[in-house]
Amino acid sequence: MRSLNEIHIQSYYSPLGELLLGSFENQLCLCDWQQRQKRASIDRRLQTGLNAHYVNKKTAIIDTAFKQLNRYFRQELTQFDLPILMVGTDFQQRVWRSLQTIPYASTTSYQTIASTIHNKTAVRAVANAIGANAVSLIIPCHRIIGSHGSLTGYAGGLAAKKQLLALEQNQ
Repeated sequence: MRSLNEIHIQSYYSPLGELLLGSFENQLCLCDWQQRQKRASIDRRLQTGLNAHYVNKKTAIIDTAFKQLNRYFRQELTQFDLPILMVGTDFQQRVWRSLQTIPYASTTSYQTIASTIHNKTAVRAVANAIGANAVSLIIPCHRIIGSHGSLTGYAGGLAAKKQLLALEQNQ
């Protein structure tokens, strides 16, 4: 099937690595680590779900996201204010919405997220949904840690996760 729509994309070079940002109909649908393990899977889900293909083009929403990311990395912004388009299953979207409630400089566990969405036994499914997050940093999956406080997987790598948490805790 031929894609009829366009997802406009641009690279953002953060202090921790390259992020790929994408917008669709004036909403941010992508802010993800360029070198992540599931890059092709995330891209395929977005392009299929939106019946769209990637076009390298800057948009107002991407420009706003760049500015907010710059402020975040300078520790001047603690909450993003961007229109987000989440492309995923209903379950994934519930998980991602719950991630958006985690305050800046705080962490929580997969189990807590499972409880928050009223599905205490879905810890593994919650972890998979978090791993499928296409709007990293803005939907703050880096704030999820293991139940005993250990750092767990992160699309940008554990070193980036550790640095993001330290940045938010002003260390």
